[in-house]
Amino acid sequence: MFTGIVTDIGEIVSLTPTAQGQLHRLRIACRYDRATIADGASIACNGVCLTVVASGVEGGKTWFDVDAAAETLALTTAKHWKVGTKLNLERALKIGDELGGHIVAGHADGIATLVSREDLPDMARFELKTTRELARFIATKGSITLDGVSLTINTVRDVTFSVLIIPHTLSVTTIGAWRAGDEVNIEVDLMARYAARLTEMK
Repeated sequence: MFTGIVTDIGEIVSLTPTAQGQLHRLRIACRYDRATIADGASIACNGVCLTVVASGVEGGKTWFDVDAAAETLALTTAKHWKVGTKLNLERALKIGDELGGHIVAGHADGIATLVSREDLPDMARFELKTTRELARFIATKGSITLDGVSLTINTVRDVTFSVLIIPHTLSVTTIGAWRAGDEVNIEVDLMARYAARLTEMK
């Protein structure tokens, strides 16, 4: 379980396809303390919960290895990741941690495409488009996770929606580099999903 509050930006330093390309072994460099990363730990990488299979230190920098399986490669932007790709990272929530964002499972529901970017005084406005299936869970002032970042939805129109990003978030996440046409991982709010399910069952 996560909160959508990014704690580091990692970088893919190696990518090895295995199992006839159905599995990608990724090595990600980060600033986390190696002593705090255990094999089997969960780390959200651009909003995708991945399991650490090895870790170490090289050149004074911590690294950890994860496997992106076939379903992850099919449903998320992991299919486009390559050496040099920067990733928003978040460690799994511990009991007693501050819940600064919202409840995030780290199970990306699909992909949203960036339609436009508008740089405003002291912030940036992004408009994104997703599938109709996911759009029904998106509501004005609701929560959404984009590439692992917990955000508040600003406006909604059919299958498009917008978010406003403050300078701090632009500087400590990969969002500052987003451009029109980019694809990002989207996880809809868990509460919205349950509310929709309850409505369907009535």
